[in-house]
Amino acid sequence: MQGTVSIFNEDTSGEVVLDSGRRVGFDAAAFAVSGLRFLRPGQRVSLETGPDGAVVAVRIPTMRP
Repeated sequence: MQGTVSIFNEDTSGEVVLDSGRRVGFDAAAFAVSGLRFLRPGQRVSLETGPDGAVVAVRIPTMRP
């Protein structure tokens, strides 16, 4: 699923607004998996979720894992 970064703190967590308008939070571990150093508000991202629906990875849509 894809959305737009609305809040980001690299030490703790962030929040993405999905295209549907739903807000989804992610933790520092999900960001760490991405290998990225920073996200900025307004940036498009792709979210990967685990079996429980929690975000497990945050990625840039144009970058391959």
